[in-house]
Amino acid sequence: MLEFLLEYKYVFTILVWGSLALFITSIAVIPWLVTKIPCDYFYNERHTSSDSKDRPLALLSLAVVKNISGCILIVLGLVMVALPGQGILTILIGLFLTDFPGKYKLERKLVAIPKVLNSLNWIRAKANKPPLVIGS
Repeated sequence: MLEFLLEYKYVFTILVWGSLALFITSIAVIPWLVTKIPCDYFYNERHTSSDSKDRPLALLSLAVVKNISGCILIVLGLVMVALPGQGILTILIGLFLTDFPGKYKLERKLVAIPKVLNSLNWIRAKANKPPLVIGS
């Protein structure tokens, strides 16, 4: 086993430093993003989105960057489930940033999990923001 670790020590070093960087970044960025969610975002059964045909090119390019960022956060969140970090919350923030059919239903289902909702509301309480309200 020691021989295996010594043979791949550079890979393990990169994984350890990458994990540490993800952990520190998630501690800094995720609370800020959670406080930006409107408290009634999950209250309505349906969430409306604007039609992409009416968007100018600048907004479309911003949407592309937002979707790519969301996908990266989802992948990093999946990695953080196994490594130290706030994996579930990172996945949730990544889902918030991406646009796909059925996104809102999935978000509501994930946020309705009591542990996730309690974690999000705890972060919001620390920032003096009202708790998230989930409609029935």
